[in-house]
Amino acid sequence: MGNYALSADVTEARVSLQRPDVPSYRPDVSPAHPNSEPVATVLRALDRGVEPGRDVIRDAVRALLSVLAARAPGRSVEVRVPPYGAIQCVSGPRHTRGTPANVVETDPVTWILLATGRLDWTEARRTGRVHASGIRTDISDLLPLVPASG
Repeated sequence: MGNYALSADVTEARVSLQRPDVPSYRPDVSPAHPNSEPVATVLRALDRGVEPGRDVIRDAVRALLSVLAARAPGRSVEVRVPPYGAIQCVSGPRHTRGTPANVVETDPVTWILLATGRLDWTEARRTGRVHASGIRTDISDLLPLVPASG
């Protein structure tokens, strides 16, 4: 009987922790939107031939990944932009353990250029700037995420 009482206490404690009025401790990928200042700042720096700062690149990458996740909800493709972020997107078979079957990986600047329409998906694949493995990894129909500018 003692174990049951402990189990009931643990269950009650878990339920009491699930309060809808308390915000999650997990932040969103990024609170920014694709037309955010970090995206614009990175693009301006690249236009001037200047390397953008790590913090602003990170924020721009995360903002654009967030847009992709919202545009193509799902868990069948993992898009990785190391070291700043990774999301799962695109509806279809869900990945749950181990190495995902469908992975897109690229560097931060290439991701920003793709997402803003300044670099074409086919060209990025042809030149090796994007590595994609798996039958569901062609996300070209989702790009650009925001209109090309500049």
